[in-house]
Amino acid sequence: MIGKYKIITLCGSTKFKDEFIAEQKRLTLEGNIVISVGLFGHSGDNEVWSETTKPMLDDMHKRKIDLADEIFVINVGGYIGSSTKSEIEYAIKTNKPVIYLEPLGNM
Repeated sequence: MIGKYKIITLCGSTKFKDEFIAEQKRLTLEGNIVISVGLFGHSGDNEVWSETTKPMLDDMHKRKIDLADEIFVINVGGYIGSSTKSEIEYAIKTNKPVIYLEPLGNM
């Protein structure tokens, strides 16, 4: 926390751009500092897919998790891809609470 504000990092597939934006807005209005993705690779930001950019962004997102008090997973329809799964595992390993947009089915 910084002051009275919890820090929440959003995780999830970037194909859910609209949901990322909606949750960022909702969580911000609830009084949280929200850290999100910088690019939406599955929603048209093709720079993500270069040989050097994708690994950098993946590592950078783990550093965003380091800054957070918890992560919020955008798991529309229960979808959790491999990058998001890795981020969830990292958050758990570093003792960060993991909150989900939708209830978990069988992972």
